[in-house]
Amino acid sequence: MNRSLLFLTVLVIATCGLIYELIVGTLASYLLGDSITQFSTVIGVYLFALGIGAWLSRFIDKGVPQRFVEIELAVALCGGISAPFLFATFSAGASFRVTLYGLVLVIGALVGLEIPLLLRLMKDQLQFKDLVSRVLTFDYLGSLFASLLFPIVLVPRLGLIRTSLLFGLLNALVGLWSTWLLAPVLGGVTRLRVKAVAVSVLLVVGLALSDSMTSLFEEQLYADEVVHAQQTSYQRVVVTRSKRGFSLFLNGNLQFSSVDEYRYHEALVHPAFQAAAKGQRVLILGGGDGLAAREVFRWPDVEAVTLVDLDPAMTALAVKSSELAQLNGHALEDPRLTVVNEDAMQWLARHDERFDVVVVDFPDPNNFSLGKLYTTRFYALLKAHLADGGVAVVQSTSPLFARQSFWCIDATLRAAGFTTRPYHAWVPSFGEWGYVLAGLGPLELSRPLPGGLHFLDPDTLPSLFQFPKDMAQVPAEVNRLNNQVLVHYYEAEWQRWN
Repeated sequence: MNRSLLFLTVLVIATCGLIYELIVGTLASYLLGDSITQFSTVIGVYLFALGIGAWLSRFIDKGVPQRFVEIELAVALCGGISAPFLFATFSAGASFRVTLYGLVLVIGALVGLEIPLLLRLMKDQLQFKDLVSRVLTFDYLGSLFASLLFPIVLVPRLGLIRTSLLFGLLNALVGLWSTWLLAPVLGGVTRLRVKAVAVSVLLVVGLALSDSMTSLFEEQLYADEVVHAQQTSYQRVVVTRSKRGFSLFLNGNLQFSSVDEYRYHEALVHPAFQAAAKGQRVLILGGGDGLAAREVFRWPDVEAVTLVDLDPAMTALAVKSSELAQLNGHALEDPRLTVVNEDAMQWLARHDERFDVVVVDFPDPNNFSLGKLYTTRFYALLKAHLADGGVAVVQSTSPLFARQSFWCIDATLRAAGFTTRPYHAWVPSFGEWGYVLAGLGPLELSRPLPGGLHFLDPDTLPSLFQFPKDMAQVPAEVNRLNNQVLVHYYEAEWQRWN
């Protein structure tokens, strides 16, 4: 047996094993939300399953080379179909969590069998201490390789379905080449090669159909026709179209509908400008679709706008998509606007510019990576960027469906030293939606509204700041970076409505 090729085998199977784990964790966070919980539980179950596999390896006494090859092929098949199988399960409305963790257990147990069996196959090649150190070294190197390759190359360029099928095929090819590496000690080589070829052909067919499968699953997930789907380095961007208009989804969560987004964005932007002393310099955090910028440019005194959005693919879509560019009034092409594709928290920490109006238009805090953008730490950074008489506005989820979450955001802004004025507006696609004005002094809406609005007028504005009994303030803890209570509030409240 060629030792170098066997160590290469260890590297490949370690890479494939971790890729499957990352695929399942990512897919679970896309479909179920709360990435911390999903990755934590998937990793925990996977490591537990590795232990089960290692323990089960002791019961394999005969035909170790044959069992090793067969296990490789089983890992290839289960890991390769993991993403399409889980998407299909979710689309069908079946018991997704049971299927998810069942699949993790199966893949983890099979992967856990691999290294113990390989060690036994190589026990006569090296001294035990050298054998263990080299095998584990290559195993850990494979894990490092997978952890770097997955977010940088695989997810943005291939997506989850093609990645799982591709690495399943790679695993199957490892099983196939193992029939040559282990030929001197293998029995029934022809039968094993036929199995390996059959699994490889199945996964090749899956790869050929991967785009069709992705389209099929997404059409089942969304009520309207999917006209654009894109996996970026940060999120899944999907645009759907109906007779009424089009809608944008990020990781399965509705961001806007073209039919009524004007209500959301007018309510988001204009009260802040009315309360600010002036509106010459503006900062937009989030808002990569350009719709908040469109409203900002309705104010004649705007001189410069900086838009900080993490995902360059989103801001590019807002320019390249004719429908979206028309909807946002080509706001991202305005010479007064500068687009920065960077994490908003890091950008605030590294810059010291001050702004008259800051519009904070992040997605809802449904996971901890977003929850950090609603903490006292983030708001302290935000406060340092307000000019004298400056005002910030924060989209703050629904005060009806997520009442405690809404008031948690208000409490957190106040804890960071802001004066606040919470308000809300009815947006048919979302329901009752909330916002919080934040400044360093009294917040009076004294500047007149600009022209061209479809929703707000002087008679409508006072009602936005009135909260009926079922949305009135409730006690809520402050959301801090080290506890992120807001994410827990949000998840518990929205689960009651789903």
